[in-house]
Amino acid sequence: MPDISTPNLDYGQMTQAWDINDALMGGTLFMRTLGESYLPKWPNEELVAYRHRLSVATLLPAYEETISQNVGRVFAEPVKLSDDTPDAIVKSADNFDMAGNRLDVWAQEYFRMASQYGLAHALVDFPRVDRSETRTRADEKARGLRPYATLINPRQVIGWESEVRDGMTVLTELRIKEVVIEKSGDFGQKKIEQIRYLTPGKVEIYRKSTGVDGAAVWLVYDAWDTSRKDISLVTLYTKRTGFLCGTPPLLNLALLNIKHWQSQSEQDNILHVARVPILSVFGLKEGQELTIGASSATQFSDRAKQGVEYTEHSGAAVGSGETSLEKLEQQMRMAGAKLLRVENTSTKSVDQTNEERMQEHSPLYTMANSLEDALDNILQIMAEWMGLDNGGNVDVRTELDTAEQTLNAPAVLAIQSLRQGGDIRPVDAVRALQNLRVIDPDAKPEDVVTELNNLTPSMIGDSDEKDQ
Repeated sequence: MPDISTPNLDYGQMTQAWDINDALMGGTLFMRTLGESYLPKWPNEELVAYRHRLSVATLLPAYEETISQNVGRVFAEPVKLSDDTPDAIVKSADNFDMAGNRLDVWAQEYFRMASQYGLAHALVDFPRVDRSETRTRADEKARGLRPYATLINPRQVIGWESEVRDGMTVLTELRIKEVVIEKSGDFGQKKIEQIRYLTPGKVEIYRKSTGVDGAAVWLVYDAWDTSRKDISLVTLYTKRTGFLCGTPPLLNLALLNIKHWQSQSEQDNILHVARVPILSVFGLKEGQELTIGASSATQFSDRAKQGVEYTEHSGAAVGSGETSLEKLEQQMRMAGAKLLRVENTSTKSVDQTNEERMQEHSPLYTMANSLEDALDNILQIMAEWMGLDNGGNVDVRTELDTAEQTLNAPAVLAIQSLRQGGDIRPVDAVRALQNLRVIDPDAKPEDVVTELNNLTPSMIGDSDEKDQ
């Protein structure tokens, strides 16, 4: 019978792809522990032979390294907070999750998880306080209490409910599966599984207990109220399939990496067989024995009818296996394995190179923009919890952004000429300069125009007039 631990139907549909991700991210040793799940046993293959083949199988870490490379491209520079970010938020960025991780370190793990699973969750929370002792924000500040962000693995979010309000999908219920470690006895520890059930303004903790009939049941272990009228979960999507649903964006590469794991094992096995020649003896009498070795000789009476020879593998199957692996690695490159991509040394124009780089990074660039939006939402929720109106903005500097830091002087002069000629509005000129990153891209164009129109007069001009 369904209970609070029963996952949503959508959750079960996502786990198959997540299992593949987790296996590959675990590396060679973890893949070996999974055995026949990803390295099938051949028909009629002896168990001892299979275990030996499994023990020497090696994973090419194309999937893992591709994700790491992509994370590095997105975080080419540390994330930067906008100038209008409140001081309290700036200070919080030094210990963003109350576990010692700075904002840029935490954001990298946030993006890495989303790159693996297709989505990642961040729960903005506040330390639980006794309101009889801590009544005001001044009391909270004196005790060092403030909101923080907790990274939630998609596997933990087992259930949710939502509804549409004013055209927007709003989260109304959330179930998070957790494992906490508590002290057991004087020196021992024990793991306890629990489910955190969140609704607007309330948190309940469920733990397993023994019912009247001896069966395990989930009962409320703890509960408390919060000041939030919503569920402060911020989800980052890299490949969304629905509300709180996603699939790994590099799933095709993952499947090819699994295939490579299997094919590489077969290739290693056939190489082992091919490297050992088989000794064939012909023309022996029944019961006759031979001693073969470096310090022994064999005598035969008729070379035409008797003899010894080695039978060796022709190598055709080995060559076919090598060709198959090469083609498979090429498919992996096409599926996103940047680490394995062959460098193209052909001569290209600057425009062609820039266009190809933009095409190569455009999906990743879109993911980086989604990351910025998610981080901005987290900062805003933190600000609201602190009683602030604005949480500021985050600028994620990707590899593409840093590569374009060189000032495009002709474009700037063209914009200036159009502006002076009255062909474009001041706000359009500001937007164009923001695209060139001459002006802060996160600034509001209207505010920039207002600031430019109200600049303090320069004292240089006054000095010149006095000299005349």
